[in-house]
Amino acid sequence: MTSEKITAAAAGTWQLGDLPVNRIGFGAMRLTGSAAFNLGTPSDRDRSIAVLRRAIELGVNHIDTAAFYFSSLRSANELINSALAPYADDLVIATKVGPFRNYSGEWGTSARPDDLRGHVEENLRQLGRDHLDVVYLRRMRQDSVAEHFGALAELREEGLVRHLAISDVEPRHLAEAQAIAPVVSVQNRFGLDSSSPDTDEMLRICGEQGIAFVPFFAIAGEAGPQGATTAHDDEVLSIAEAHDASPAQIRLAWSLAQGPHVLAIPGTGNPDHLAENVATGAIRLTEEELSRLNELHSKAG
Repeated sequence: MTSEKITAAAAGTWQLGDLPVNRIGFGAMRLTGSAAFNLGTPSDRDRSIAVLRRAIELGVNHIDTAAFYFSSLRSANELINSALAPYADDLVIATKVGPFRNYSGEWGTSARPDDLRGHVEENLRQLGRDHLDVVYLRRMRQDSVAEHFGALAELREEGLVRHLAISDVEPRHLAEAQAIAPVVSVQNRFGLDSSSPDTDEMLRICGEQGIAFVPFFAIAGEAGPQGATTAHDDEVLSIAEAHDASPAQIRLAWSLAQGPHVLAIPGTGNPDHLAENVATGAIRLTEEELSRLNELHSKAG
């Protein structure tokens, strides 16, 4: 398929609270290097800035980032600020708080509730904004999210945050958060070869309640932060050939087909991959193809 002229609008739109976004967005994690965090070599800064600007040209208006997305030389938030500020009125930037990396890049102790103001303010400084559109509380193994989410709800009341979201959670955590403040989105690991009863249930619940569900590592699969998987099942390869598409596009198209509330945030530092990811929004899998892929997902661990 020809990808150069297909825009993010091809996938349709969704409302993050009162913020309309195209269902194909952009994840900033891979802007900083050949792999996420400090796992690879730092990226070429000019190329990363060009990718961000091209994403906007292709209709992307939903960017997912975090202050802890940085390599030894690059910061995702700094790149976004340099490339896109002053920001377009319709651009929605979602950030995550909770995890913490020190200046050497090592993971530190995850945030206490009273640390979250500092996490939010650091994202504001790096992005050059006076408020954050959407902030995810990324759960870091704690049994309850109530105290942390309550701290973010206070920042929302102060106007530093517009909408709240949660990540890496089970259905019980969603209910816990909703008792405190509205939740506009849930972000969990989910993909063709990544299946868990809790996340499958979360996908269903979000659809019923009109909450966005945003999978991460939908393309990367088992490779996770290291990069996109190259281990593709024969079914994926066959369907990709039928659509004149790449296996990565079929993985992403399958995730979008799970419901109109599912948003995609594929990340890349490669302009060709960017255009390919955006063009995925135009792929329409048949019922028979979806059935075959659903069967693969049901067998995944």
